[in-house]
Amino acid sequence: MSKQDDVDRAAQESLRLLGADPANWVLPTPGVDHDVAVIGGGQSGVTIAFALRRAGVSNVTVLEAADRATTGVWRTRARMNTLRTPKTRSGPELGNPALGFQAWYEGLYGQAAYQAIGRIARTDWADYLDWFQRQVGVEVRYGTRVVDVEPVEGLLRLHLDTDGRRHTEVVRKLVLANGVEGTGGPSIPAIFEALPEHLYAHTGDEIDFAALNGKKVGVLGAATSALDAAAVALESGADEVHVFSYRAELVIQPSGGNVPNPGAQENFHLQPDAVRWKSRWAQASKGSTSPLDTVLRAVAFPNLRLHFNAPWTSLRAEDGRAVVEAADGTHTYDFVIAGTGYRYDPRTRPELRRIAEDVALWRDVYDPPADLRSEVLGAFPYLGKGYELTERVPGSAPWLRDIHLFNAAASHSFGRPVGDIPSLRTGVPRLVEAISHDLFFADQGRPKPVTAAAGESFVEHYAHAVWRPDAEGVGDVEGVGVEATVG
Repeated sequence: MSKQDDVDRAAQESLRLLGADPANWVLPTPGVDHDVAVIGGGQSGVTIAFALRRAGVSNVTVLEAADRATTGVWRTRARMNTLRTPKTRSGPELGNPALGFQAWYEGLYGQAAYQAIGRIARTDWADYLDWFQRQVGVEVRYGTRVVDVEPVEGLLRLHLDTDGRRHTEVVRKLVLANGVEGTGGPSIPAIFEALPEHLYAHTGDEIDFAALNGKKVGVLGAATSALDAAAVALESGADEVHVFSYRAELVIQPSGGNVPNPGAQENFHLQPDAVRWKSRWAQASKGSTSPLDTVLRAVAFPNLRLHFNAPWTSLRAEDGRAVVEAADGTHTYDFVIAGTGYRYDPRTRPELRRIAEDVALWRDVYDPPADLRSEVLGAFPYLGKGYELTERVPGSAPWLRDIHLFNAAASHSFGRPVGDIPSLRTGVPRLVEAISHDLFFADQGRPKPVTAAAGESFVEHYAHAVWRPDAEGVGDVEGVGVEATVG
Protein backbone atom coordinates (compact mmCIF):
# COMPACT_ATOMS: atom_id res chain seq x y z
CA MET A 1 0.00 0.00 0.00
CA SER A 2 1.36 3.41 -1.00
CA LYS A 3 1.76 6.47 1.22
CA GLN A 4 -1.02 8.11 -0.77
CA ASP A 5 -3.32 5.20 0.08
CA ASP A 6 -2.42 5.58 3.76
CA VAL A 7 -3.23 9.30 3.71
CA ASP A 8 -6.52 8.67 1.94
CA ARG A 9 -7.48 5.93 4.37
CA ALA A 10 -6.74 8.14 7.39
CA ALA A 11 -8.87 10.92 5.97
CA GLN A 12 -11.79 8.60 5.26
CA GLU A 13 -11.52 7.04 8.70
CA SER A 14 -11.74 10.48 10.29
CA LEU A 15 -14.93 11.16 8.33
CA ARG A 16 -16.35 7.78 9.34
CA LEU A 17 -15.75 8.58 12.99
CA LEU A 18 -17.59 11.89 12.58
CA GLY A 19 -20.64 9.91 11.57
CA ALA A 20 -22.70 9.98 8.42
CA ASP A 21 -23.77 13.31 6.97
CA PRO A 22 -27.10 14.40 8.50
CA ALA A 23 -30.16 13.88 6.34
CA ASN A 24 -31.25 16.96 4.40
CA TRP A 25 -33.76 18.80 6.62
CA VAL A 26 -34.63 21.67 4.27
CA LEU A 27 -38.19 21.40 2.96
CA PRO A 28 -38.49 20.90 -0.79
CA THR A 29 -39.78 23.98 -2.61
CA PRO A 30 -41.75 23.64 -5.85
CA GLY A 31 -39.84 25.02 -8.82
CA VAL A 32 -36.52 25.16 -6.95
CA ASP A 33 -33.56 23.25 -8.37
CA HIS A 34 -31.13 23.86 -5.49
CA ASP A 35 -31.51 25.25 -2.01
CA VAL A 36 -28.04 26.78 -2.26
CA ALA A 37 -25.83 27.56 -5.25
CA VAL A 38 -22.18 28.42 -4.67
CA ILE A 39 -20.34 30.35 -7.38
CA GLY A 40 -16.68 29.37 -7.31
CA GLY A 41 -15.14 25.91 -7.16
CA GLY A 42 -11.90 26.85 -5.43
CA GLN A 43 -10.92 26.45 -1.79
CA SER A 44 -13.81 28.55 -0.43
CA GLY A 45 -16.54 27.08 -2.60
CA VAL A 46 -15.59 23.48 -1.86
CA THR A 47 -15.25 24.17 1.87
CA ILE A 48 -18.65 25.89 2.00
CA ALA A 49 -20.39 23.03 0.17
CA PHE A 50 -18.78 20.49 2.50
CA ALA A 51 -19.78 22.45 5.60
CA LEU A 52 -23.36 22.88 4.40
CA ARG A 53 -23.66 19.15 3.81
CA ARG A 54 -22.36 18.45 7.31
CA ALA A 55 -25.02 20.85 8.60
CA GLY A 56 -27.81 18.93 6.89
CA VAL A 57 -28.17 21.23 3.88
CA SER A 58 -27.30 18.92 1.01
CA ASN A 59 -29.29 20.22 -1.96
CA VAL A 60 -26.30 22.35 -2.96
CA THR A 61 -24.60 22.93 -6.30
CA VAL A 62 -21.13 24.39 -6.90
CA LEU A 63 -20.64 26.30 -10.17
CA GLU A 64 -17.26 27.08 -11.67
CA ALA A 65 -16.66 28.94 -14.93
CA ALA A 66 -13.16 27.55 -15.46
CA ASP A 67 -12.19 24.00 -16.24
CA ARG A 68 -10.78 21.80 -13.51
CA ALA A 69 -7.13 22.45 -14.38
CA THR A 70 -7.46 26.24 -14.17
CA THR A 71 -9.91 26.57 -11.26
CA GLY A 72 -8.67 28.87 -8.52
CA VAL A 73 -5.52 30.96 -8.66
CA TRP A 74 -2.84 28.62 -7.40
CA ARG A 75 -1.79 27.23 -10.79
CA THR A 76 -2.69 30.29 -12.86
CA ARG A 77 -2.61 33.86 -11.55
CA ALA A 78 -0.87 33.34 -8.20
CA ARG A 79 2.85 33.87 -8.79
CA MET A 80 4.39 33.66 -5.35
CA ASN A 81 6.72 30.74 -4.68
CA THR A 82 5.25 30.11 -1.23
CA LEU A 83 2.00 31.08 0.48
CA ARG A 84 1.85 34.26 2.57
CA THR A 85 -0.14 32.36 5.19
CA PRO A 86 1.91 30.58 7.90
CA LYS A 87 1.77 26.82 7.55
CA THR A 88 0.27 26.48 11.03
CA ARG A 89 -2.97 28.31 10.17
CA SER A 90 -6.09 26.18 9.85
CA GLY A 91 -7.67 25.98 6.42
CA PRO A 92 -10.54 24.08 4.82
CA GLU A 93 -10.33 21.12 7.21
CA LEU A 94 -12.69 22.92 9.65
CA GLY A 95 -11.30 21.31 12.78
CA ASN A 96 -10.69 17.81 11.39
CA PRO A 97 -6.89 17.45 11.54
CA ALA A 98 -6.86 14.36 9.30
CA LEU A 99 -8.12 16.57 6.47
CA GLY A 100 -5.55 19.32 7.04
CA PHE A 101 -2.48 20.22 5.04
CA GLN A 102 -0.10 18.96 7.73
CA ALA A 103 -1.68 15.49 7.79
CA TRP A 104 -1.57 15.30 4.01
CA TYR A 105 2.03 16.53 3.71
CA GLU A 106 3.43 14.46 6.57
CA GLY A 107 1.64 11.39 5.27
CA LEU A 108 3.37 11.75 1.92
CA TYR A 109 6.77 13.12 2.91
CA GLY A 110 7.19 12.57 6.66
CA GLN A 111 7.18 14.74 9.77
CA ALA A 112 10.76 15.90 9.27
CA ALA A 113 9.91 17.22 5.82
CA TYR A 114 6.99 19.22 7.19
CA GLN A 115 9.14 20.65 9.98
CA ALA A 116 11.75 21.66 7.42
CA ILE A 117 9.51 23.87 5.30
CA GLY A 118 9.13 27.50 6.30
CA ARG A 119 6.02 28.30 4.32
CA ILE A 120 3.88 26.09 2.11
CA ALA A 121 4.89 25.95 -1.54
CA ARG A 122 2.15 27.32 -3.77
CA THR A 123 2.09 24.19 -5.95
CA ASP A 124 1.92 21.94 -2.86
CA TRP A 125 -1.12 23.88 -1.69
CA ALA A 126 -2.77 23.40 -5.07
CA ASP A 127 -2.12 19.64 -4.90
CA TYR A 128 -3.48 19.53 -1.34
CA LEU A 129 -6.70 21.28 -2.36
CA ASP A 130 -7.24 18.70 -5.11
CA TRP A 131 -6.81 15.94 -2.53
CA PHE A 132 -9.11 17.66 -0.04
CA GLN A 133 -11.87 17.96 -2.61
CA ARG A 134 -11.61 14.26 -3.44
CA GLN A 135 -11.78 13.28 0.23
CA VAL A 136 -14.86 15.34 1.07
CA GLY A 137 -16.59 14.37 -2.15
CA VAL A 138 -17.77 17.79 -3.29
CA GLU A 139 -18.74 17.80 -6.94
CA VAL A 140 -18.02 20.95 -8.92
CA ARG A 141 -19.76 21.76 -12.18
CA TYR A 142 -16.79 23.01 -14.20
CA GLY A 143 -17.29 25.09 -17.33
CA THR A 144 -20.52 26.61 -15.96
CA ARG A 145 -20.65 30.39 -15.84
CA VAL A 146 -23.36 32.50 -14.20
CA VAL A 147 -24.22 35.26 -16.68
CA ASP A 148 -27.20 36.83 -14.89
CA VAL A 149 -28.95 36.73 -11.51
CA GLU A 150 -32.69 37.39 -11.70
CA PRO A 151 -34.96 37.74 -8.65
CA VAL A 152 -38.29 36.01 -9.22
CA GLU A 153 -41.11 35.57 -6.67
CA GLY A 154 -38.82 35.45 -3.65
CA LEU A 155 -36.33 33.13 -5.34
CA LEU A 156 -33.28 33.60 -7.55
CA ARG A 157 -33.15 32.47 -11.15
CA LEU A 158 -29.61 31.90 -12.37
CA HIS A 159 -28.92 32.28 -16.07
CA LEU A 160 -26.10 29.87 -16.86
CA ASP A 161 -23.75 29.22 -19.75
CA THR A 162 -22.38 25.69 -19.82
CA ASP A 163 -19.96 25.22 -22.68
CA GLY A 164 -22.03 27.57 -24.84
CA ARG A 165 -25.43 26.18 -23.84
CA ARG A 166 -27.70 28.73 -22.15
CA HIS A 167 -30.14 27.52 -19.49
CA THR A 168 -31.63 28.59 -16.15
CA GLU A 169 -31.83 27.12 -12.66
CA VAL A 170 -33.74 28.42 -9.64
CA VAL A 171 -32.20 28.58 -6.17
CA ARG A 172 -33.16 29.84 -2.72
CA LYS A 173 -29.71 30.96 -1.65
CA LEU A 174 -26.68 32.15 -3.60
CA VAL A 175 -23.11 32.37 -2.33
CA LEU A 176 -20.41 34.20 -4.27
CA ALA A 177 -17.16 32.46 -3.34
CA ASN A 178 -15.15 33.76 -6.28
CA GLY A 179 -12.02 35.00 -4.56
CA VAL A 180 -10.31 38.32 -5.19
CA GLU A 181 -12.62 39.32 -8.05
CA GLY A 182 -15.54 39.49 -5.63
CA THR A 183 -18.31 41.72 -6.91
CA GLY A 184 -16.13 43.56 -9.38
CA GLY A 185 -12.88 42.69 -11.07
CA PRO A 186 -9.45 44.07 -11.85
CA SER A 187 -9.12 47.80 -11.23
CA ILE A 188 -7.38 49.18 -14.30
CA PRO A 189 -6.72 52.94 -14.41
CA ALA A 190 -8.40 54.78 -17.27
CA ILE A 191 -5.06 55.80 -18.77
CA PHE A 192 -4.62 52.20 -19.98
CA GLU A 193 -7.49 52.69 -22.41
CA ALA A 194 -5.07 54.52 -24.67
CA LEU A 195 -3.14 51.29 -25.30
CA PRO A 196 -4.04 48.36 -27.54
CA GLU A 197 -4.75 45.24 -25.48
CA HIS A 198 -1.61 43.40 -26.63
CA LEU A 199 0.60 45.99 -24.89
CA TYR A 200 -0.69 45.58 -21.34
CA ALA A 201 -2.19 43.24 -18.75
CA HIS A 202 -3.43 43.31 -15.18
CA THR A 203 -1.76 41.12 -12.58
CA GLY A 204 -5.08 39.27 -12.31
CA ASP A 205 -4.78 38.17 -15.95
CA GLU A 206 -3.00 35.10 -17.19
CA ILE A 207 0.17 36.64 -18.63
CA ASP A 208 2.45 34.99 -21.16
CA PHE A 209 5.69 35.77 -19.35
CA ALA A 210 7.75 33.73 -21.79
CA ALA A 211 6.85 36.32 -24.42
CA LEU A 212 8.59 38.96 -22.28
CA ASN A 213 12.00 37.36 -22.74
CA GLY A 214 14.40 40.11 -23.84
CA LYS A 215 11.73 42.79 -23.41
CA LYS A 216 11.64 45.95 -21.34
CA VAL A 217 8.66 45.90 -18.97
CA GLY A 218 6.99 48.59 -16.87
CA VAL A 219 4.88 47.74 -13.81
CA LEU A 220 2.48 50.20 -12.19
CA GLY A 221 2.16 49.43 -8.49
CA ALA A 222 4.61 48.09 -5.92
CA ALA A 223 2.50 45.84 -3.69
CA THR A 224 2.79 42.07 -3.51
CA SER A 225 1.12 41.09 -6.80
CA ALA A 226 3.09 43.74 -8.70
CA LEU A 227 6.40 42.57 -7.22
CA ASP A 228 5.50 38.94 -7.95
CA ALA A 229 4.80 39.82 -11.57
CA ALA A 230 8.07 41.73 -11.81
CA ALA A 231 9.98 38.76 -10.39
CA VAL A 232 8.38 36.27 -12.79
CA ALA A 233 9.10 38.56 -15.75
CA LEU A 234 12.75 38.75 -14.72
CA GLU A 235 12.92 35.00 -14.12
CA SER A 236 11.49 34.58 -17.63
CA GLY A 237 14.33 36.57 -19.16
CA ALA A 238 13.02 40.13 -19.35
CA ASP A 239 15.78 42.56 -20.24
CA GLU A 240 14.64 45.16 -17.67
CA VAL A 241 11.66 45.56 -15.35
CA HIS A 242 10.77 48.95 -13.90
CA VAL A 243 8.37 49.07 -10.93
CA PHE A 244 6.62 52.37 -10.18
CA SER A 245 5.12 53.44 -6.84
CA TYR A 246 3.46 56.68 -5.78
CA ARG A 247 4.93 56.13 -2.31
CA ALA A 248 8.39 57.09 -1.09
CA GLU A 249 9.37 53.52 -0.22
CA LEU A 250 8.14 49.92 -0.24
CA VAL A 251 5.71 48.88 2.49
CA ILE A 252 7.13 45.68 3.97
CA GLN A 253 5.63 43.40 6.61
CA PRO A 254 7.33 43.32 10.04
CA SER A 255 9.75 40.43 10.46
CA GLY A 256 7.19 38.53 12.51
CA GLY A 257 4.48 39.10 9.92
CA ASN A 258 1.20 40.88 10.47
CA VAL A 259 -0.09 39.15 13.59
CA PRO A 260 -3.83 39.80 13.91
CA ASN A 261 -5.79 40.03 17.13
CA PRO A 262 -8.21 37.08 16.88
CA GLY A 263 -10.77 38.75 19.11
CA ALA A 264 -10.74 41.91 17.04
CA GLN A 265 -10.96 39.96 13.79
CA GLU A 266 -13.86 37.75 14.80
CA ASN A 267 -15.92 40.61 16.20
CA PHE A 268 -15.05 43.33 13.71
CA HIS A 269 -18.36 43.02 11.85
CA LEU A 270 -20.28 43.66 15.10
CA GLN A 271 -18.68 47.06 15.71
CA PRO A 272 -20.33 50.40 14.82
CA ASP A 273 -19.94 51.58 11.25
CA ALA A 274 -17.80 54.54 12.30
CA VAL A 275 -15.31 52.28 14.07
CA ARG A 276 -15.13 49.88 11.15
CA TRP A 277 -14.67 52.63 8.59
CA LYS A 278 -11.90 54.35 10.53
CA SER A 279 -10.03 51.07 10.95
CA ARG A 280 -10.29 50.17 7.28
CA TRP A 281 -9.36 53.70 6.22
CA ALA A 282 -6.22 53.51 8.37
CA GLN A 283 -5.28 50.16 6.84
CA ALA A 284 -5.78 51.48 3.32
CA SER A 285 -3.74 54.59 4.04
CA LYS A 286 -0.75 52.54 5.19
CA GLY A 287 -0.85 50.52 1.98
CA SER A 288 -0.71 46.83 1.24
CA THR A 289 2.32 45.25 2.85
CA SER A 290 4.63 42.78 1.11
CA PRO A 291 6.57 39.99 2.82
CA LEU A 292 10.32 40.57 2.80
CA ASP A 293 10.93 37.38 0.81
CA THR A 294 8.69 38.75 -1.97
CA VAL A 295 10.80 41.89 -2.12
CA LEU A 296 14.09 39.98 -1.99
CA ARG A 297 12.98 37.70 -4.83
CA ALA A 298 12.52 40.71 -7.11
CA VAL A 299 15.46 42.89 -6.06
CA ALA A 300 17.86 39.94 -6.43
CA PHE A 301 17.92 40.82 -10.14
CA PRO A 302 20.33 43.62 -11.10
CA ASN A 303 18.02 44.64 -13.96
CA LEU A 304 15.12 45.57 -11.65
CA ARG A 305 14.52 49.30 -11.22
CA LEU A 306 12.32 50.83 -8.52
CA HIS A 307 10.74 54.24 -9.14
CA PHE A 308 9.40 56.02 -6.04
CA ASN A 309 7.16 59.08 -5.87
CA ALA A 310 6.43 58.30 -9.52
CA PRO A 311 2.71 57.88 -10.31
CA TRP A 312 1.80 57.52 -13.98
CA THR A 313 -0.10 60.43 -15.53
CA SER A 314 -0.67 59.13 -19.05
CA LEU A 315 -0.02 56.32 -21.51
CA ARG A 316 0.16 56.19 -25.28
CA ALA A 317 1.17 53.73 -27.95
CA GLU A 318 4.07 54.75 -30.16
CA ASP A 319 5.89 52.57 -32.73
CA GLY A 320 4.43 49.43 -31.23
CA ARG A 321 5.53 50.22 -27.66
CA ALA A 322 3.95 51.80 -24.59
CA VAL A 323 5.08 55.29 -23.67
CA VAL A 324 4.62 56.17 -20.00
CA GLU A 325 4.44 59.70 -18.70
CA ALA A 326 5.32 59.47 -15.02
CA ALA A 327 6.14 61.98 -12.30
CA ASP A 328 9.82 61.19 -12.80
CA GLY A 329 9.88 61.51 -16.58
CA THR A 330 8.99 59.75 -19.83
CA HIS A 331 9.67 56.03 -20.23
CA THR A 332 9.11 53.56 -23.06
CA TYR A 333 8.35 49.85 -22.60
CA ASP A 334 7.58 46.83 -24.75
CA PHE A 335 4.86 45.79 -22.32
CA VAL A 336 3.26 47.24 -19.18
CA ILE A 337 1.52 45.53 -16.27
CA ALA A 338 -1.07 47.07 -13.95
CA GLY A 339 -0.58 45.88 -10.38
CA THR A 340 -3.42 48.12 -9.28
CA GLY A 341 -5.68 45.84 -7.29
CA TYR A 342 -9.40 45.19 -7.63
CA ARG A 343 -12.70 47.04 -7.49
CA TYR A 344 -15.84 45.78 -5.77
CA ASP A 345 -18.75 47.88 -6.99
CA PRO A 346 -21.32 45.28 -8.23
CA ARG A 347 -22.30 47.58 -11.09
CA THR A 348 -19.00 46.70 -12.72
CA ARG A 349 -19.72 42.95 -12.83
CA PRO A 350 -21.87 41.74 -15.77
CA GLU A 351 -23.81 39.00 -13.97
CA LEU A 352 -24.77 41.39 -11.16
CA ARG A 353 -25.87 44.38 -13.23
CA ARG A 354 -29.57 43.48 -13.03
CA ILE A 355 -29.51 43.69 -9.22
CA ALA A 356 -26.67 46.17 -8.67
CA GLU A 357 -28.80 49.30 -8.23
CA ASP A 358 -30.68 47.65 -5.36
CA VAL A 359 -27.51 46.75 -3.45
CA ALA A 360 -26.44 48.98 -0.56
CA LEU A 361 -22.84 50.11 -0.76
CA TRP A 362 -20.96 51.58 2.16
CA ARG A 363 -21.37 55.07 0.72
CA ASP A 364 -25.15 54.59 0.82
CA VAL A 365 -25.13 53.72 4.52
CA TYR A 366 -22.31 55.65 6.16
CA ASP A 367 -21.10 59.21 5.64
CA PRO A 368 -17.54 59.46 7.02
CA PRO A 369 -15.87 62.64 8.25
CA ALA A 370 -14.32 64.74 5.50
CA ASP A 371 -10.77 63.73 6.41
CA LEU A 372 -11.63 60.00 6.19
CA ARG A 373 -13.41 59.95 2.85
CA SER A 374 -12.54 57.28 0.27
CA GLU A 375 -14.27 56.53 -3.02
CA VAL A 376 -12.70 53.07 -3.06
CA LEU A 377 -13.97 52.06 0.39
CA GLY A 378 -17.35 53.64 -0.27
CA ALA A 379 -17.90 51.33 -3.27
CA PHE A 380 -17.70 48.13 -1.21
CA PRO A 381 -21.02 46.33 -0.64
CA TYR A 382 -22.44 46.88 2.85
CA LEU A 383 -23.03 43.40 4.26
CA GLY A 384 -25.08 41.97 7.10
CA LYS A 385 -23.76 39.71 9.86
CA GLY A 386 -24.13 36.58 7.74
CA TYR A 387 -22.24 38.02 4.73
CA GLU A 388 -25.56 38.85 3.06
CA LEU A 389 -26.20 41.80 0.76
CA THR A 390 -28.43 44.55 2.09
CA GLU A 391 -30.93 46.90 0.43
CA ARG A 392 -30.02 50.38 -0.68
CA VAL A 393 -33.67 51.35 -0.12
CA PRO A 394 -35.10 49.39 2.84
CA GLY A 395 -38.00 47.18 1.81
CA SER A 396 -37.35 47.50 -1.93
CA ALA A 397 -35.45 44.25 -2.55
CA PRO A 398 -35.87 41.78 0.34
CA TRP A 399 -34.46 38.94 -1.80
CA LEU A 400 -30.99 40.47 -1.48
CA ARG A 401 -30.63 38.83 1.93
CA ASP A 402 -30.44 35.51 0.06
CA ILE A 403 -27.22 36.51 -1.72
CA HIS A 404 -24.10 36.08 0.41
CA LEU A 405 -20.57 37.24 -0.39
CA PHE A 406 -17.74 35.05 0.84
CA ASN A 407 -15.07 36.78 -1.19
CA ALA A 408 -12.82 39.82 -1.15
CA ALA A 409 -15.79 42.20 -1.44
CA ALA A 410 -16.68 41.30 2.16
CA SER A 411 -13.41 42.63 3.53
CA HIS A 412 -14.65 46.15 4.28
CA SER A 413 -17.61 44.89 6.32
CA PHE A 414 -15.60 42.17 8.11
CA GLY A 415 -12.24 43.89 8.49
CA ARG A 416 -10.14 41.11 7.03
CA PRO A 417 -9.59 39.28 3.76
CA VAL A 418 -12.53 36.94 3.17
CA GLY A 419 -12.03 33.83 1.10
CA ASP A 420 -8.34 33.47 1.93
CA ILE A 421 -7.02 30.54 3.96
CA PRO A 422 -7.25 32.04 7.50
CA SER A 423 -10.84 33.18 6.94
CA LEU A 424 -12.15 29.65 6.39
CA ARG A 425 -11.88 28.34 9.96
CA THR A 426 -14.43 30.70 11.50
CA GLY A 427 -15.91 32.41 8.46
CA VAL A 428 -17.39 29.32 6.82
CA PRO A 429 -19.21 28.17 9.99
CA ARG A 430 -20.58 31.69 10.42
CA LEU A 431 -21.84 31.67 6.83
CA VAL A 432 -23.35 28.19 7.15
CA GLU A 433 -25.11 29.16 10.37
CA ALA A 434 -26.63 32.20 8.66
CA ILE A 435 -27.83 30.19 5.66
CA SER A 436 -29.24 27.43 7.88
CA HIS A 437 -31.01 30.00 10.05
CA ASP A 438 -32.65 31.67 7.07
CA LEU A 439 -33.76 28.42 5.44
CA PHE A 440 -35.17 27.02 8.68
CA PHE A 441 -37.21 30.07 9.61
CA ALA A 442 -38.38 30.59 6.04
CA ASP A 443 -39.83 27.07 6.19
CA GLN A 444 -41.69 27.69 9.44
CA GLY A 445 -45.42 27.57 8.81
CA ARG A 446 -45.06 25.64 5.58
CA PRO A 447 -46.82 22.24 5.50
CA LYS A 448 -44.45 19.40 6.21
CA PRO A 449 -44.39 16.53 3.71
CA VAL A 450 -46.31 13.45 4.91
CA THR A 451 -44.04 10.46 5.31
CA ALA A 452 -45.01 6.82 5.19
CA ALA A 453 -44.12 6.48 8.87
CA ALA A 454 -46.48 9.23 10.01
CA GLY A 455 -49.44 6.88 10.52
CA GLU A 456 -47.43 3.93 11.74
CA SER A 457 -48.60 2.37 15.04
CA PHE A 458 -46.34 0.73 17.59
CA VAL A 459 -49.05 -0.41 20.06
CA GLU A 460 -48.49 -4.05 19.23
CA HIS A 461 -45.04 -3.86 20.76
CA TYR A 462 -46.27 -2.92 24.24
CA ALA A 463 -49.96 -3.86 24.36
CA HIS A 464 -49.20 -7.01 26.32
CA ALA A 465 -47.71 -4.93 29.14
CA VAL A 466 -50.65 -2.56 29.65
CA TRP A 467 -52.15 -2.92 33.15
CA ARG A 468 -55.66 -4.32 33.13
CA PRO A 469 -57.99 -3.71 36.11
CA ASP A 470 -60.22 -6.40 37.61
CA ALA A 471 -63.11 -7.21 35.37
CA GLU A 472 -65.45 -6.29 38.22
CA GLY A 473 -66.82 -2.78 37.62
CA VAL A 474 -64.67 -2.14 34.60
CA GLY A 475 -65.48 -4.74 32.04
CA ASP A 476 -63.54 -6.25 29.23
CA VAL A 477 -60.56 -4.21 28.08
CA GLU A 478 -59.66 -6.22 25.00
CA GLY A 479 -58.45 -3.98 22.20
CA VAL A 480 -56.98 -1.33 24.48
CA GLY A 481 -55.43 1.48 22.38
CA VAL A 482 -52.91 4.23 22.80
CA GLU A 483 -55.41 6.36 24.70
CA ALA A 484 -55.68 3.82 27.55
CA THR A 485 -54.51 5.03 30.95
CA VAL A 486 -51.71 2.89 32.28
CA GLY A 487 -50.56 2.71 35.82
